[in-house]
Amino acid sequence: MTLKLTIIYGSVRQERKGIRVVRFLERGFGERGHDVTVVDPQEYRLPLLDRMYKEYPKGQAPEPLEQLASLYRATDAFVIVTGEYNHGLPPALKNLLDHFLEEYFFRPSAIACYSAGMFGGVRAAVHLRAVLAEMGMSAIPSLFATPKIGSAYDEQGRPSDEGVNRRFARFAAELEWYGRALKDARARGTPY
Repeated sequence: MTLKLTIIYGSVRQERKGIRVVRFLERGFGERGHDVTVVDPQEYRLPLLDRMYKEYPKGQAPEPLEQLASLYRATDAFVIVTGEYNHGLPPALKNLLDHFLEEYFFRPSAIACYSAGMFGGVRAAVHLRAVLAEMGMSAIPSLFATPKIGSAYDEQGRPSDEGVNRRFARFAAELEWYGRALKDARARGTPY
């Protein structure tokens, strides 16, 4: 079953390295037969959160919010790509996520994290896991962590260690399982 996957990336830094993880994931999920869309905060340039999408009168939200809301409602599962900034989430990612709520409900998410050091962003992932659960898109148990992001992938997202492909296959299979299960469950109705 083909899933509609949305990869949400969280960095707006000039020399961001995490985009390499995004390229790897986009290609990997595409090769597994899924319809993949990347949401990059550099493209959407959302303002700092003042009003959530749901707080605008119907049809009056700024166009980028309308586009994202439509995309998110059609999404079967999310992949959230986060760096680790001072043991936490990048502010651009938190801002991007916080503009929405109901659009995420009853859809699984998966966390891909990275850092310049040896921990691979897992400290940010712990924080992100709680945020995603609160937003109604609980994360799958597995993480896709990338330590030493500066040398882990080339500019096109090709990994320097072929073991990454094996880890990705397990991560992807787990997200697919949850994505299919919740897609079927949503088709039968949701609690609210």
